[in-house]
Amino acid sequence: MGEDVRLRAVVALAQGMAAAHTPREFWRAAALGACSGLDGTFAALSVWERDLGRLKVLVNAGERAAGEEEFPDSETYPVHQFPEITEFLHEAWAGGGEPDAWVETATDRVPTGRVAGLRRRGRGCCVVAPIVLHGRAWGELYVARPPEAKPFTRADADFATVLAAVVAAGIAQAERLEEVRKLAFTDPLTGLANRRAVDTRLDQAIERYRADGSVVSLLVCDLNGLKRVNDTHGHAVGDRLLERFGSVLSRCGARLPGALAARLGGDEFCLLTVGPTADEVVAVAEELCVRAAELELGEGVACGVASTGDPIGPLRSARRLFRLADAAQYQAKAARSAKPVVAGRDGTVIRLADAPPGARDRRRFRDAPPMEPRAVEERPVEPRPEGPASSEPPPAGGPPPSGPPPSGPLPEGPAAEGPAPEGPSPS
Repeated sequence: MGEDVRLRAVVALAQGMAAAHTPREFWRAAALGACSGLDGTFAALSVWERDLGRLKVLVNAGERAAGEEEFPDSETYPVHQFPEITEFLHEAWAGGGEPDAWVETATDRVPTGRVAGLRRRGRGCCVVAPIVLHGRAWGELYVARPPEAKPFTRADADFATVLAAVVAAGIAQAERLEEVRKLAFTDPLTGLANRRAVDTRLDQAIERYRADGSVVSLLVCDLNGLKRVNDTHGHAVGDRLLERFGSVLSRCGARLPGALAARLGGDEFCLLTVGPTADEVVAVAEELCVRAAELELGEGVACGVASTGDPIGPLRSARRLFRLADAAQYQAKAARSAKPVVAGRDGTVIRLADAPPGARDRRRFRDAPPMEPRAVEERPVEPRPEGPASSEPPPAGGPPPSGPPPSGPLPEGPAAEGPAPEGPSPS
């Protein structure tokens, strides 16, 4: 194979990996690119799971033998069955040695695990190239030819080493992108999803609701007493309370298949579900209230639920579901309720959600005149906390808050509904 042909193969491999949008697409592109570059008929990409002492096959590409799956869930090989791994996938060379590829054929006299595999699957030869990432062995690239084809040569093995290095560079870039994506959609304190992730998932959920009527439910809750904890014990303790409640929310949400647990910002959290009934979500909300009340230092949680499984009226946008859940949470907060308030099961929530102050967002929702003044006057709402762990805005008319903008949806009412603004919401 000429140098120009191999150069084009390297370029094609890099371009194929760069065009991938998912890990599986990336693995397939890497395997197929290497297979084409080495004029093989089959290729596999495997990762070395050090903690489990095994090679796990990520993808089988090309002409697969009977029983081979393209993306196997459980095709693994204990490293002790492949003694060459100790030599080629060892830190001694990963830290500065030469991770050369090697060739094995079905006619080799020494019946290694790979030779046995070639014979079992009717292949003639293979070249195995270690993949090194961040100075450590990551896994291997495996390319095979049929028995009637010309066996791989030393030159082929050297080129396989080059292709493995290209794959390693692609893996490193993919890992960096995945880390950026994870940070973009994850709350760093609790490890839960953030508001941007909720916005994205909620838009998808509403589309599914419109398509097939799947029940979409949103549970919004506000952790009580965070300001007192911050003022009395310091923000580090307040952060630990937020982390503990995040764990409780995650645990309760696990009862609802596919639920997304998120921290909206400050002391506000939510659960988003698609599929479970409204009653199932309310039951989880009730459990959440009980468990939150048991947290040391905290003062329970104010919880509101809005679900398309309840009589909440037309749902023309995702924002209205958010307003309903937030209005229910506001009612729970105002009444110091130990149980969740559910939109459509409470006479005031829908009126409050559909008639918000015209120029106020959901962060100032609690400035609205309550629908039941006497109940609110008898049980005043505790001032929301300030400082790093608080989400309370300044009084209406005051200067804009510093730091990230509010994370709630834009205000809406009968005249305000319509397409959501382009771009993700800040988190």
